[in-house]
Amino acid sequence: MATDALTVTVAYGTAKHSITVRTPEGGEEPCLKDLCDALTEATGVPAPSQKLIFKGKSLKEMEDTLSSYGIKQSCKIMLIRKGNSPEEEAELRKLKDIEKTVEQAAKKLEKVDGELAGLRNGFLAKDLQAEALSKLDHRVKVASEQFMKILEQIDAMSLPENFSDCRSKKKGLVKSVQGFLAQCDRIEAGISDHLAKIQSKNLALAE
Repeated sequence: MATDALTVTVAYGTAKHSITVRTPEGGEEPCLKDLCDALTEATGVPAPSQKLIFKGKSLKEMEDTLSSYGIKQSCKIMLIRKGNSPEEEAELRKLKDIEKTVEQAAKKLEKVDGELAGLRNGFLAKDLQAEALSKLDHRVKVASEQFMKILEQIDAMSLPENFSDCRSKKKGLVKSVQGFLAQCDRIEAGISDHLAKIQSKNLALAE
């Protein structure tokens, strides 16, 4: 007879998780897949990367019921994270290479931002500022173009559903690049604003 819920203790590394698996709709018994899904939610370890061990035996068949493995209320199960497949590792390496390119472009952008702050603080003679701002504007546009190309490169990567580490890294990279593109826009606006101030001052002096 199936109960409404089954609670087990799962040891993962040094942590212990109390996992409750509810009986699916239709009153059937919870199966291994239900436990794996609950563990993904609790630990962040995707089901394909989970290795579950109960009483020294590895649990493998996703559709088998938990009771068929002898798992009852308050049983203790061990979770080990399996390594990624060679295919996923290859995609992860590509994403890490893209990440390095993003970091290099971000450093250049930070430099431009710092130089703009210097100009705003009057670290350069007024008559030289317009030319300096023009050069900064060019550098921001180059950075923005590079970030757009990186975004296209990431978007072009087609990853299988089970490449969860890759998909997570890809999502984080996209968010990061979008943040730097927004920073490019802010710096460009700052350059235009400062240039307008210089030009209005020059006009006032000319009059």
